[in-house]
Amino acid sequence: MSYYLLVFENTRTPKTKKEFMSWYENLTTWSEDVDYNEISHTTTSLQNWFQESIKSFPAMNGSFAPSDEEINGNEELEERLTDYCVASNAIYMAFAWSVAEKAYEHVRMLATKHNVGFFNVSSENGEIILPDGLKI
Repeated sequence: MSYYLLVFENTRTPKTKKEFMSWYENLTTWSEDVDYNEISHTTTSLQNWFQESIKSFPAMNGSFAPSDEEINGNEELEERLTDYCVASNAIYMAFAWSVAEKAYEHVRMLATKHNVGFFNVSSENGEIILPDGLKI
């Protein structure tokens, strides 16, 4: 089991928790006709967020992933590998539980910096925070 977080394009998502959760359930059917390991189909804000995020939490898959040679024998790198699923209006992430606290802080900080929303999928209360700090 992994620790899950999501960042999303605030201008294209619902503003109430009930509507947001319905949008999220639809999102996670993964029915878009895109390569979820690539970023060209997502918004500029999410692309910028992703490019900065992978500096600390490298992508596990796709063209942004480190090579097997880079990973082999590097336990710290391997522990930080993250499964990113890039949709047109959101990026879903699966982190190792061993880095959950650092991942939370990192993702929240970059969400604020890049003006995108944040959803703590793994939290009991489903914390959803808009870029202006408003919780829904």
